[in-house]
Amino acid sequence: MTANENDRQSRRKFIKLGIGAGAGVIVGGGLLTAITRAGEAESGEKIKLLSPDGQLMEVDKSHCRSCPATGLEARQGIPNKKMVMVVDLARCRNARKCLDGCQKMHNLPPRIEWIKFFLLRDSEDTSPYWFPKPCFQCNNPPCVKVCPVGATFKRSDGIVLIDNDRCIGCKFCMAACPYSSRVFNWTDPNELREPKGTTYSPETSQPGKVGTVGKCDFCPDMVRIGKLPSCVSSCPNGVFFYGDKNEDVVTNGTDTVRFSELIQQRSAYRFMEELGTEPGVYYLPPVNRLFDYKVGFEDLSEEEIKLYKQEAHITE
Repeated sequence: MTANENDRQSRRKFIKLGIGAGAGVIVGGGLLTAITRAGEAESGEKIKLLSPDGQLMEVDKSHCRSCPATGLEARQGIPNKKMVMVVDLARCRNARKCLDGCQKMHNLPPRIEWIKFFLLRDSEDTSPYWFPKPCFQCNNPPCVKVCPVGATFKRSDGIVLIDNDRCIGCKFCMAACPYSSRVFNWTDPNELREPKGTTYSPETSQPGKVGTVGKCDFCPDMVRIGKLPSCVSSCPNGVFFYGDKNEDVVTNGTDTVRFSELIQQRSAYRFMEELGTEPGVYYLPPVNRLFDYKVGFEDLSEEEIKLYKQEAHITE
């Protein structure tokens, strides 16, 4: 074997050990199909899942290798992981495909959006740019501190989740979040999902409940099986890089890079980090943009365009 072949094999191994570059397959709309583990004793705990043909099935949890975590396992996090996201603002054109992927993954109706989009402008002398905003998965999250029942919690892998089985709908977390990343479920968020009755997991945020709070969850159920969140895999322009800070690797499904090099070489910043929240999402400045901001107005109504222009103080 030549030195070049060895180098190629090492590079492929590095990518596989990361977050599964190029993966990001949406399976069953966020309800992962069971994969049995041969030879393992049953635990007695039953999990309801969707079969490959869309039928509701019940399996023993010990036989499920790709099931979303529940209970204490879901609250502890994935061992030895520290999940981070890097958003390249130079690539964003407000295509909103990331939102479509997120809503499909979590079976959310159109009125519930966990990713927000803004048209920002740093000064009257600069051009506007598109700014997608997920939950920032803060390392010092104020939402966790104010929850009176422990429904929202910070995991060891850096992800902040909500346990709808505990949530009482007090909205304290919504008031505490300086980024307005949370959405209250005023009505049934499960109307798009059939059949109902699957086992609830904070890792999938499904099934949702009326009178509770929802938000972007960084798709930890996908991480467990080495796949990318649907917002990352759905974006046609590679805006979102996702990966493990401990392994120092992030990928947008096409390009896999060193996290530390990417944020240092591109002068990354964290949104409103002066608040002391220590966000887990980093932004790359919109330098050498791939698109004019006006491209993002395609498929928008005149009223929507007007609101975006007002937001960015555009008078033309």
